[in-house]
Amino acid sequence: MDAVKLKELKNFVELCKSNPSVLTDPTLAFFRDYLESLGAKLPPAAYSGSDLQKSHVDEESDEEIPEKESPSVEEPEEEEEEDEIIESDVELEGETVEPDNDPPQKMGDSSVEVTEESRDASQEAKAKAMEAISEGKLEEAVEHLTEAILLNPLSAIMYGTRATVYIKMKKPNAAIRDANAALEINADSAKGYKARGMARSLLGQWEEAAKDLHVASKLDYDEEISAVLKKVEPNAHKLEEHRRKYDRLRKEREDRKAEKDRQRRRAKAQAEYEKAKKQEQSSSSGRSGGMPGGFPGGMPGGFPGGMPGFPAGGMPGGFPGGMPGGAPGNVDFSKILNDPDMMAAFSDPEIMAALQDVMKNPANLAKHQSNPKVAPVIAKMMSKFAGPK
Repeated sequence: MDAVKLKELKNFVELCKSNPSVLTDPTLAFFRDYLESLGAKLPPAAYSGSDLQKSHVDEESDEEIPEKESPSVEEPEEEEEEDEIIESDVELEGETVEPDNDPPQKMGDSSVEVTEESRDASQEAKAKAMEAISEGKLEEAVEHLTEAILLNPLSAIMYGTRATVYIKMKKPNAAIRDANAALEINADSAKGYKARGMARSLLGQWEEAAKDLHVASKLDYDEEISAVLKKVEPNAHKLEEHRRKYDRLRKEREDRKAEKDRQRRRAKAQAEYEKAKKQEQSSSSGRSGGMPGGFPGGMPGGFPGGMPGFPAGGMPGGFPGGMPGGAPGNVDFSKILNDPDMMAAFSDPEIMAALQDVMKNPANLAKHQSNPKVAPVIAKMMSKFAGPK
């Protein structure tokens, strides 16, 4: 290697280190651009005013891209937030009444022992109640039925009968209390289900009313139950369809929201991954901005006039075969940087120490030719430096 050219190269590198502003020379723009393409980080002094501004803009944009990605994922969520689903009214038909808020009626004591005499007396009170009902004296009928219930509190029929009177009096809550009492005594009381279904229809509880009336019809069908069902079922069906519709709409809304949440989490994870990847690449570029062990800024892609220090006719020191024709001026160092074996070799401290030793003094090449680890690397480097045959 020509010691004069090597010294010039070394002096140029030292000059760049001590005064990076020399790289602002337009004639060295190619050298500066190539160093940046390899990931080298140059000081601000190496740029002219316009280049420095552009470099800062690029660096800021590179650093801020990941930070901007996160909010950009959440913004659509705010913009596309759906309004709460407001259910429309359902047009229903049928007579309803205001709920009765009277104090609860008297109920029988189920712990009382019912004797034959009390049963007979209960039946007599019921008979009087039925007579009062036929005469339209509903309040009086309730009084007689209350007496009958107190005498025989274990009779589901007595409660069911009083419940029907309360329905005639448009007191659905009182009727429901009696119907429940009848069903507690006899779970298969058709009169209990019928009375409760009719009372619920008066309160507009159409779906519950339909269920009770269907059970009553199965237990003991009569024409009155069928007539009430014809009024109740259409409303029950409308309400059921209405509920299913809005249940479906809410489910679809929740599914869309869940999908947006998944997309946002996926986008956030992707942004974090890209950010980490860019940081890793930036860190790797910073580490590989210069050849390990002292090639500042990476190996530029072809010094004009040939690789300084490599004279024509071969490399001094006895490298077998020499370097044919000298190193050409258009050496493509990307062949070295893209060679995984060469890059792996450059990470070996022993090999890099030997290469630095040769670069400092080409005469030292001879002492490394016998090293089985170093010699093949030097030979491969020389083959990449060689021009076309």
